[in-house]
Amino acid sequence: MASQGLCPLIKNILLLDSEGKRVAVKYYSDDWPTNNSKLAFEKFVFSKTVKTNARTEAEVTLLENNIIIYKFVQDLHFFVTGGDDENELILASVLQGFFDAVTLLLRSNVDKREALENLDLILLCLDEIVDGGMILETNGTLIAEKVTSHSLDADAPLSEQTLTQAWATAREHLTRTLLK
Repeated sequence: MASQGLCPLIKNILLLDSEGKRVAVKYYSDDWPTNNSKLAFEKFVFSKTVKTNARTEAEVTLLENNIIIYKFVQDLHFFVTGGDDENELILASVLQGFFDAVTLLLRSNVDKREALENLDLILLCLDEIVDGGMILETNGTLIAEKVTSHSLDADAPLSEQTLTQAWATAREHLTRTLLK
């Protein structure tokens, strides 16, 4: 899955907790075809990086022919993986964009509990950043704006709303019909 210099490709974006468990993950590569292989990769990456000090700025490592850029904030660990031929600076900009967008969406309260409560926004974030491995956006502010514009549009079709928004819309419609 080498990009051959044309377009940088992301293999996965991982958001793990302080124990290495999934909070939100998205894979864009067939390098890990089964769920067990994905979990094994996440455990491997976590075990190799947990003792590093990636709290102030992003760190870079090469594991199993993959470049991994990572950053830790409180009890969350952010990872972006690319092939060994990808540009580290581009991968780092993806990581920073993801981190900045999550920070904005969680109102600077970046921890596991808040992330789980707003998981729909984080998953939308991942969709706005990368599609099929190709980078769409790296500016955290723009990513957060796109995600919040999705969540504020109550008149959007249900297929374009998150599950939480769809329930809220359905509840609102039901309430209106019952009050008539």
